[in-house]
Amino acid sequence: MSRVRVINVVLGVLTFVAMYSLWRLLYVPVRFEVRAQNVNFGLQEPCTSGGTPAPNAFSWDDIIPRKDLVWIDCDARRQCACLAVPLNYSNPEGEQAAIALIRRRASVPESSDTYRGPILFNPGGPGGSGVDMIDMAGDLFASLLGPEFDIVGFDPRGVGRSTPRASFFKTDVERALWGSTGLGTFFNNSDEGVARIWAAGRLLGQLAAERDDGHLRHINTDQTARDMLRIVEAHGREKIQYWGFSYGSVLGASFAAMFPDKIERLVIDGVVDSENYYATLWSNNLLDTDKVIDHFFSGCAEAGPDGCAFWAPTADDVRQNLTNLYDSIRARPLPVKTDFSYAILDYTFLRFVIFRVLYSPYDLFQTLAQGLADLAAGDGRVLLELVAGPPFQCSCNPAAHRYDVVGDGQVAILCNDGDDVPRDLQSSLEYYKFMTNISNWGDIWSTIRLSCVGWPKFPKDHFQGPFNANTSHPILLVGNTADPVTPLAAAKKMSSFFNGSVVLTQDSPGHCSISAPSLCTYTYIHDYFLHGTLPKPGTVCDPIGGPFFKPPLSDSAAQVPFVREEEEKELFDVAEKLSRVPIIPFPFRM
Repeated sequence: MSRVRVINVVLGVLTFVAMYSLWRLLYVPVRFEVRAQNVNFGLQEPCTSGGTPAPNAFSWDDIIPRKDLVWIDCDARRQCACLAVPLNYSNPEGEQAAIALIRRRASVPESSDTYRGPILFNPGGPGGSGVDMIDMAGDLFASLLGPEFDIVGFDPRGVGRSTPRASFFKTDVERALWGSTGLGTFFNNSDEGVARIWAAGRLLGQLAAERDDGHLRHINTDQTARDMLRIVEAHGREKIQYWGFSYGSVLGASFAAMFPDKIERLVIDGVVDSENYYATLWSNNLLDTDKVIDHFFSGCAEAGPDGCAFWAPTADDVRQNLTNLYDSIRARPLPVKTDFSYAILDYTFLRFVIFRVLYSPYDLFQTLAQGLADLAAGDGRVLLELVAGPPFQCSCNPAAHRYDVVGDGQVAILCNDGDDVPRDLQSSLEYYKFMTNISNWGDIWSTIRLSCVGWPKFPKDHFQGPFNANTSHPILLVGNTADPVTPLAAAKKMSSFFNGSVVLTQDSPGHCSISAPSLCTYTYIHDYFLHGTLPKPGTVCDPIGGPFFKPPLSDSAAQVPFVREEEEKELFDVAEKLSRVPIIPFPFRM
């Protein structure tokens, strides 16, 4: 397989998955909305029988859930299915859930000796739609991993097209009103802000309890791991092949601990400390966050005024200029309007935009620099466009957007998974102070735990560890040296639980390996899936280039000396095209 082909594919995948994982990890329930535009599938309809699909359009209502996999064409290149699984695995013959799946078929027939079966993907969150992920990036993953594999995405129970689906609001209008009231916001460095977030979490829990039809307690990682095993078995396989990003590492590690003899290949990328996750602490995520913003300061200074719009002679100068901008916008917030959105760009907003950009430095640092330079001149439009989604549309058809991607599934999964959170305000105030002592970004991150302060108290009888396991094949963990929310230390900790596992380190800023193009990293991942081989312990992969520059061709040749010059040109042509790929709208509403 051409090594440059690997990088070309990675460059294409980079934008989608990094931004998608970002969206799910940063969900703050009362501020976010999204309209998922899926040109291949139209509306995101439920995976249930019945309904009337639009003429000449694929509809999930066409698919009746079955205990065996029956694939139907959902467009020219992909097939879709719905798998019936137990809602409660303690009662396997009782009520059933329906898991929506999509696959990009292997290029070789299943009867071929070279056919290697399905690789399951999870894009993170929790609450990310694997169907959306493979709909958008399945061809790229197939090119990266080879023609031998089916590329399979699924919507975890509670999410997207799978049913039952977590939804705390009766209508889209109600959800939009919830977001527009400002009930939830970031803390804004005040006890009053903490109290508002706490109250919003209590209210969200009340809504969830009132609108629970008895299914909510079964939406958790334990049940999803069991669903994955059913998916594997429905393919006629005994062992899983899996690549999970961010929260997908929790799902992958949980599967490996629950079913250690069912591992054929398992990659977890952007690794979460699963013990910390199940304790609902969210306190080990920000250990390397400041390293990422340091890359912005140093990279901008090194790029010069032509390469970084927010340039200053030294990294410390760039840092000071940002501090000055913080002080200015705190004293005088800026009203901003674009053709599609508007906002008050204040200190809290600015910090959120910057934190969001830390996930994808290679894609967004230059845009951030331009936005900061514009803001210093009184123009906040570039920064607003980084996070503003399309305007809300109120359809005359009440079912028109009923299965658009919403964040309710994320709250359900993470609150069900973790230990109960103290419900009193004082505990939330103490947690806020604890988190802000860990990181400058602790106020933003604290909103995740506080979304659970009012969550219904279901029995915690699902898997929460332990993780010690001898897997049937060693697993591969991948971590960046400067990941804003999944520090490398978490990958090393989780690796210690799984005998024979290896941590592959990528020396780059950003969230998950796909946040930066690395020929080295993706060659190891390709070879692991195809041959089962692991890198040597301690292996470190370099990326190609940096957030503010493209290296000379000779530098890329030094990293991979066997790459031909014409392939190098192809690589840089792809990088040029990547720079013009539009940012996937971030689900943040003003």
